[in-house]
Amino acid sequence: MTTLSKVKQSMHNRCKQWRKFALIIGGFIVMTHGVNAAEITVQVDNINTDKKGQILVMLYGEDGFPKAHDKAIFTHAIPVTTNSISVNFDVNVVPEQFAIKILHDEDNSGEVTKNWTGIIPAEGLGFSNGAKVSFGPPSFKKAQLTYSPNMPTITINVIYP
Repeated sequence: MTTLSKVKQSMHNRCKQWRKFALIIGGFIVMTHGVNAAEITVQVDNINTDKKGQILVMLYGEDGFPKAHDKAIFTHAIPVTTNSISVNFDVNVVPEQFAIKILHDEDNSGEVTKNWTGIIPAEGLGFSNGAKVSFGPPSFKKAQLTYSPNMPTITINVIYP
């Protein structure tokens, strides 16, 4: 075998190795970024645009719902500019049972501001499954939804005090 033939053979083998490597990496990228990905779309309606601030759309598992905002699995914050918004949660892992909380955070504090009683919310709220504030926040069970791959858009109205 001539030197030129050996060089060609060596380059051919390296190309085969790089192609195999690229296929493995490409397969890994597909597996981690799309095959098991879930999309949950939330439509938020009845936003009072006279009140500024931001709309917080929070997706929870049971842990922390609805008071512990730091325990929300995902949170979107959108400035108030229109009376209706749509938010997509593109997630790799979603719990089978989950709930959504909406907060019109007028003062951008990241927390629910209470009225003079210190008990009743002074800002707009909304929850999945039509759950409402009564003598306290709704339970996870009342707001919970079950994930399915073909979930329809979840529509939640903001309710103001």
